[in-house]
Amino acid sequence: MKRLLDWLDHRTGVKKLTHEVLYENVPGGARWRYVWGSTLTFAIFVQFITGVFLWMAYSPSSQTAWESVYYIQHQMTGGWLLRGIHHFTAHAMIILLALHLMQVLIDGAYKAPREVNFWTGLVLLVLVLALSLTGYLLPWDQKGFWATKVTTNIVGISPMIGPAMQKLIVGGADYGHHTLTRFFALHAGVLPGLIVAVVVGHIYLFRRHGLTPKQPLRRRDAAFWPDQVLKDTVACLGVLAAVLFLIVRPRLFSADAPLGAELGAPADGSEAYSAARPEWYFLFLFQFLKYFPGESEVWGAIVIPSLAMVGIFLMPFLGQWKLGHRFNIGSLCALLLGAGLLTYLAYAQDRADPSYQLAVRQADQNAERVVTLARARGIPPTGALELLRDDPLTQGPKLFAKNCASCHRFDGHDSRGEVPTETHEIRTGETLAGIASTNQMTVQALRDLNPRLGDKLVPGEKLAVHPPPTAADLKGFANRDWIAGLLDSDRIVSAHYFGGTKFKDGRMARYVTKDVARFTPAQKEQLKEVIVALSAEAGLKSQAEPDRRDGAVIEKGRQRMTNDEMRCTECHQFHKPDEDATGPDLTGYGSREWLVSFISDPAHTRYYGKRNDRMPAFAQNQRLTPHSIELIVDWLRGDWHESPKDTLK
Repeated sequence: MKRLLDWLDHRTGVKKLTHEVLYENVPGGARWRYVWGSTLTFAIFVQFITGVFLWMAYSPSSQTAWESVYYIQHQMTGGWLLRGIHHFTAHAMIILLALHLMQVLIDGAYKAPREVNFWTGLVLLVLVLALSLTGYLLPWDQKGFWATKVTTNIVGISPMIGPAMQKLIVGGADYGHHTLTRFFALHAGVLPGLIVAVVVGHIYLFRRHGLTPKQPLRRRDAAFWPDQVLKDTVACLGVLAAVLFLIVRPRLFSADAPLGAELGAPADGSEAYSAARPEWYFLFLFQFLKYFPGESEVWGAIVIPSLAMVGIFLMPFLGQWKLGHRFNIGSLCALLLGAGLLTYLAYAQDRADPSYQLAVRQADQNAERVVTLARARGIPPTGALELLRDDPLTQGPKLFAKNCASCHRFDGHDSRGEVPTETHEIRTGETLAGIASTNQMTVQALRDLNPRLGDKLVPGEKLAVHPPPTAADLKGFANRDWIAGLLDSDRIVSAHYFGGTKFKDGRMARYVTKDVARFTPAQKEQLKEVIVALSAEAGLKSQAEPDRRDGAVIEKGRQRMTNDEMRCTECHQFHKPDEDATGPDLTGYGSREWLVSFISDPAHTRYYGKRNDRMPAFAQNQRLTPHSIELIVDWLRGDWHESPKDTLK
């Protein structure tokens, strides 16, 4: 072995080089403040190693990128750990760069003759930020796609060259496959190559000029080995421990939480994503831009940040004087504190924004749902996005909110957690209590919806109100509880059922409020059997077991629906043709076929005929495709495969 090492040293001079590195003089001895450069080098090394292994399983195309990341995260052995290390080490590098920059500035290691070394450090900072920005898009999920779209739109507002630069970065007029391949080429090839070149130059210049200690020195000089090596090693292990903690942290609070880096739902350019935000290290700029609306945005996005970078670039010249050095330290501290304050404000505003929080919950549900579907069905050749587009649990609420929520509610909201709003113009003599009562709201709810509302109402002023529903709430439609409420004399004319329709004064409402209300205890027991029988017509998965258990009750209920006491078939057809029926056919009531047919054409003679109250024929009017109607129906009925824990359903 000694002969081999001697031969290698004779050819390469490795012993001399190792001796120079390990026994380099450290002015003032080993210090913890010197570890930041070593931790940065360690982090970059970790990024390169993990990045290469991720590259082996990654497929950079708009139809395979998310799918390959899903494979890494959920199927590849140790993939979640590998991806988690790569993801969170990127976050750690931003913090380490900021700490290293502060240490260099405080120690005066940016002054002559170290200006060029300082500038290479600034270039390295920009390259690392660019590396993070380009890597954000590569999972091709909703969060990365829309956040990158917002970021690259900022490039487009640059004077003169902005639109051309944006088109060059995006790879065309719109975001798609070429955007992803260009970002991947930058992330995996161009930027790492530049970083290697800059790091080599940075280390060369550092070794040329040596360490710059903070004066005055309190201890004697010492060699780099062993004390400083030990401190650097401990610091690097600390960084690695912090990264590993961030990877497993979600599991500490929830046994069902995924390990590793987050993976959202597949990117969908046609689906707006209001929860899109840049990562925390760009969030200050996102918040800063809010103070520069319209055409002034170029100042917040381009001009002021560029001036700040120029100011940092000129620090070596200002630092030649003692006052200039203090000014530099104060300026950088002010910049970092300002960025921290803006980041805090961004998080605080998002926490207080119900719409944003709702969008985050929906995004989390979609991310969980697509994983559930991919595991259960596999990913189709057309890509994972097709799983969501053909999923009742995902598409049903969207279609309901868009097409049905103007009249109906789903558990009091539009099926996605929001209550539709309208504008109410205050008329002379109106009171707050009167406006609230008209819209079936409390006064406090009206004030919460209009936070700037004063005690005095001004005629002509416009208020946001939640209009009362004009049709039934469809949460749990056709199940036993829903039908029991429909046949309850107090509830049938409420807003939950017929209260907003013309049927509140119809024959059904009169029968329930007058006849059913006077039922004897025996008749009420018989009515319960009718409710069970009618609900069984729907064949709901959620009550399949009770329906199987109550077969005898269902049969009795069906018989009672046709007798003179319950009088159901006086108006409704039930398993027998009846040309005189004036109400909807109760055969198969609430079943998939019944609902699809009803939504397609509620004015059909099988349903309401000419008595239909404003409900459009969605299929005949081509407002919804047959497949969209089926998605709504399957969602309403709960017919989907292994749903996640969904707070809105």
